[in-house]
Amino acid sequence: MPDPDLGKDLVTLQMVKKVESDLAGVRLTVELTTPACPMKDKIKSDIEAAIRAAAKTANEPSPSIEVTFTADVRRANDRVREGANPLPGVRQIVAVGAGKGGVGKSTVSVNLAVGLARSGARVGLLDADIYGPSMPTMLGLEDIPTAARGNTLLPFEVHGIKAMTVGKLVDPDKALIWRGPMAHKAFAQLATQTEWGELDYLVIDLPPGTGDVALTMSQLLPLSGAVVVCTPQRVALDDARRAVRMFEQLGIPVLGIVENMSTFVGDDGRVYDLFGQGGAETMAATMNLPFLGALPIQPSLRIHSDDGVPLKNFDASAAQRAPLEHICGEVARRLAIASANRHLVQPTLSVH
Repeated sequence: MPDPDLGKDLVTLQMVKKVESDLAGVRLTVELTTPACPMKDKIKSDIEAAIRAAAKTANEPSPSIEVTFTADVRRANDRVREGANPLPGVRQIVAVGAGKGGVGKSTVSVNLAVGLARSGARVGLLDADIYGPSMPTMLGLEDIPTAARGNTLLPFEVHGIKAMTVGKLVDPDKALIWRGPMAHKAFAQLATQTEWGELDYLVIDLPPGTGDVALTMSQLLPLSGAVVVCTPQRVALDDARRAVRMFEQLGIPVLGIVENMSTFVGDDGRVYDLFGQGGAETMAATMNLPFLGALPIQPSLRIHSDDGVPLKNFDASAAQRAPLEHICGEVARRLAIASANRHLVQPTLSVH
């Protein structure tokens, strides 16, 4: 039964906290995100109708039904941070998201992971774009077999990082037509059943938009922050704002905005603003968010991605690698600030 506002079933949203059934009837406890939920009555009537329909199908008498509502006003990721961490060996988890596809989110994710590793950090990269995984190509994993130890997946160790992608676990020519619960299960297995070991950073490349995987992630992992990628044109900026609001609603700090495909420098040295310029920086300023940097259009970046050799992006000329290094440095700095803020304890003063 779906939540009337969120459009997902109550079990997937982890709103059903307790179910009891005996000769006296059926008793459920449902946890709402707000005690003033305007759809409370509809949720209750839908639950009652579903239980009575199930009883009728089983040729059982209609039971008495008692629905109790509680409320947890904390945001999803705030709840996770207070519970058990399924990845205790990972110090910082950062998601890379975008409001729409085609803005270079995976390019930023791969180069962010590789760039952080080049600075001496232990880094993992999780390709959570379960509908269109691109890491097999961008990391050159096509001919590398998958491996497991019991029920645990062994990550691919390439380019100085550990990586896992659903693209190596399914037929590469098969379309992944998955409903919400299947996407939820796939992400949970990739994230928690991979042998990551000790990591300083785990970078998660999310699917575009504001769908099931981001919600599952916020309910499962204690994220340190999120990076939002967009291009300069208006339509991409509008969608990027929605991605920012999604992370905020889930309790995930937004570390900042990256503008991809900002400019193109021709052979004549002239700078072309193919998609406009500076739109993401302006949006970041209006939303009071850090601007992490701009990536120009570089044919070499595309070539190295297609060839699965991201390290070559950092072996290029200083002018080519500087934007990537700047973004990696800014993300690391913002993660350090976010971590310090979370662990800051307000001192107390006792006067005797």
